[in-house]
Amino acid sequence: MNISHQKVDDVNANIKVELTPEDYNPSVDKAIKEQAKKAKLPGFRPGMVPAGHIRRTYGKAILFDEINKLVNDKIAEYIGENKLEVLGQPLPVESDADAVYNWDFKDTFSFNYEIGLAPEFDIPFTQETEFTAYDIKADEATLTERVKNLRRSYGKMTNPEVSEEGDVLYATLKQDKEGGIENTASVRTDIIEDAKVKKALIGLKKDDVVKVDLKKAFKQADLARILGITEDEANELDVTKFEVTVKNINRLEEADLNQEFFDKLFPAGEVTKEEEFQAKVKEEVENLFKQNADQKLRNDMYTFGMDKVEVQFPEAFLKKWLKATNPNISDEELEEGFADFLSNLKWTIIENRIVTANSLEVKYDEVISMAKERIYAQIKMYNINEEPTDDQLNQFAIQLLQDKEQANRLFEEAKALKVFNYLKENVKLNTKEIDYVDFEKLDK
Repeated sequence: MNISHQKVDDVNANIKVELTPEDYNPSVDKAIKEQAKKAKLPGFRPGMVPAGHIRRTYGKAILFDEINKLVNDKIAEYIGENKLEVLGQPLPVESDADAVYNWDFKDTFSFNYEIGLAPEFDIPFTQETEFTAYDIKADEATLTERVKNLRRSYGKMTNPEVSEEGDVLYATLKQDKEGGIENTASVRTDIIEDAKVKKALIGLKKDDVVKVDLKKAFKQADLARILGITEDEANELDVTKFEVTVKNINRLEEADLNQEFFDKLFPAGEVTKEEEFQAKVKEEVENLFKQNADQKLRNDMYTFGMDKVEVQFPEAFLKKWLKATNPNISDEELEEGFADFLSNLKWTIIENRIVTANSLEVKYDEVISMAKERIYAQIKMYNINEEPTDDQLNQFAIQLLQDKEQANRLFEEAKALKVFNYLKENVKLNTKEIDYVDFEKLDK
């Protein structure tokens, strides 16, 4: 067997494989014998079909399969031995389809493949590369808003006599024209955009009637929902004034800061005082801020790396490979998503180079740990008081990783986190305190 490769340019190459009968016949003979032992054919006892009969009947098909496997295995072996950083998979050269063989176990085969190579570049991150690591502070306004949202989430619905801002009016809405739209729906006063309309809906009682311009009051989607029409119809309303007749007033009262409320949020008895509750909320908010700060730093590192690395890809080859592996994709769809594909590929190569250059390794335990974190968060989302055991989380995680797609996704996430943590320790980070309000404005 002879296998070699030749560069076309920096990112394209050809691999040539030549097979003689001595290369492939041993594996073909072995496959024929195995098939003879398994075959169930009329006139022969099971396992007693002569190998010669299998060769005459199925020989060419077996020969084709064995050569295909042999070539694929040897190409993969060659790529690994020569440390070729290949993009996609080798593609047969189209002109090979014109080659004529007898398939009589005596041919010398020659196969040619196109391969795309990852471009060469230096890793852009060094110990002198500077980034800002934000330390986001939980200001009083943010904490107050978080407490308010928690109290509303566990509050109770009441029906006051007079409406206030934030109430929900259950009302009949009748368009101010003959034969116009009429619908009964819940009207949220907290999402009204026009101050004049909002003021008109405050201080109302049951059976009160008021005329307002609903198009000024609501966004198109909300207006369509309230009136029971499509967004296009809402946009084309000729008369936008409606008569609103109050049928009922609904108000969500905030939960009291008592033990019953605390036990709904935290394991029973863990929080018993308002001060402890406030401290827990602050801890939760600041943990979320740490995640926001880390995500900002990751985004900054991504942007820096993508800007610093300027490379060319084997675009013609990659498009051909994408078409070969996704036969249902149209040319338009391919072109539309190709720029994003190249961006993702570029960052993946940068990450892989960092992993290889620094001997980073993603261990199975790390993937399991990440799966457990995901499962725990999902369980707490639906039942905040449920505390699954570590054994249960392990069992769920193992089940999750049996799904190949989920396992690959979690592995890639674990690798990305490994690279991020490595970079945090090996670049220059300048810590800067910032209020959450100012942090939100950074990339706007």
